[in-house]
Amino acid sequence: MDKQAYHTPVLLKKSVDGLNIHPSGIYADVTFGGGGHSAEILKRLGKQGRLYGFDQDADAERNILPDERFIFIRSNFRYFSNFMDWHQEKAIDGLLADLGVSSHHFDDETRGFSFRFVGDLDMRMNKRAGKTAADILNTYSEEALADVFYWYGELKNARAIAKAIVRKRSEKKIQTVPDLLEILKPCFSREKEKKQLAPAFQALRIEVNREMEALKELLTQAVDYLKPGGRLVVITYHSLEDRLVKHFFKTGNFRGEPEKDFFGNCRNPFSVINNKVIVPEEEEIERNPRSRSAKLRIAEKRQDV
Repeated sequence: MDKQAYHTPVLLKKSVDGLNIHPSGIYADVTFGGGGHSAEILKRLGKQGRLYGFDQDADAERNILPDERFIFIRSNFRYFSNFMDWHQEKAIDGLLADLGVSSHHFDDETRGFSFRFVGDLDMRMNKRAGKTAADILNTYSEEALADVFYWYGELKNARAIAKAIVRKRSEKKIQTVPDLLEILKPCFSREKEKKQLAPAFQALRIEVNREMEALKELLTQAVDYLKPGGRLVVITYHSLEDRLVKHFFKTGNFRGEPEKDFFGNCRNPFSVINNKVIVPEEEEIERNPRSRSAKLRIAEKRQDV
């Protein structure tokens, strides 16, 4: 498989620069995908350096880099600590996460990630396990469906969408992208149809893959495994995940409210490197439209933690 075709890495130089790589350091790219970010990290590592690449999608294995310093781990990054312990890594120098969905997933009509294609409503990053989008649409209660579309798609008419889904599935099982489009399109105005279909599909994808829970688990584990001075670099694509990362970097928790010790000092394990979020330049957006919504945040683990 052509790695460039699989996925074009977003904010490549700026994100890898953000890791502040030491040639003999130990790093993790927890969203390996097409291997673009990993390849750039390896260029900057010396012979003693090591890089762990995580990806739960079997397709990503075709892109494994033939480098003895690289270790591929076929797993969701929520199990980061388990595999670090397995490999006897107690502390790492940096971790990079490029969140969201790769262009490979959007362009594969068999996966159900995009409303552009006719295919089954799967949406699983890991095709070996878990509920599909069709499972969710056919089994969740009306209230649970409304919550998914409201919280993960930020759709104001989430209740109407959920009601329409429950009504339709009583007539026939919802299995394909066209089945879902038939339900969703009447819920949106024709002028805003495409803009509102995207967050509806996003909401289902997030629920299928438990993305918010996985992100919280990863960030929490990163605190324990980063060395003092180690870097945490995260690229986000929508407001939900960006808000989580922003809060965590600034306060050390997901509420965004600073926690203080007995003496009134803030208990935040990180120092924010870029107070102003880093976004792609127009040239990159023209080359890779997917990068338009990307936001890069960089934090460093405090020396006194």
